[in-house]
Amino acid sequence: MIKGLYEAHLPVKDLKRSIAFYESVGLEVAHQGPGLTFLWIEKGKSWLGLWEAEQVNVPYHASLRHVAFQVEPEDIKRAKQWLADKGIEVKEAFGFAPTGPIVLPNRPHAHAAIYFEDPDGNLLEFICPIELDTSSLTQMIYLEEWENKPKS
Repeated sequence: MIKGLYEAHLPVKDLKRSIAFYESVGLEVAHQGPGLTFLWIEKGKSWLGLWEAEQVNVPYHASLRHVAFQVEPEDIKRAKQWLADKGIEVKEAFGFAPTGPIVLPNRPHAHAAIYFEDPDGNLLEFICPIELDTSSLTQMIYLEEWENKPKS
């Protein structure tokens, strides 16, 4: 049923700075109002609401301050460099150094993901389903390492 993300909302301290950040990663302004802006993730289908707030440094919890954007498998492989070209650092995730995408062995499908933050510390993720035989995969691994692993 679910085909993508309909909407997500994040608190931001400086709305103008945050709009520039999200435009730099490919989102487009859909609507602006006093203290809030909606940006298209997929035009006409899903958007991100940014709400300007004085206090954005509240305790972090992924259910409140995390957005995952679906990307294509070929794009996840170049995501670290793409983000670096925009001055955005990839973040450590699940104990993995920020060297590249990791494979999440979710069943029944595996996913590759890479994590980064917006200017207010909201955790963002590029994620895509991947077609890999993960039947023998019991823990997370770097995507590059998994792709170069000898197949039995």
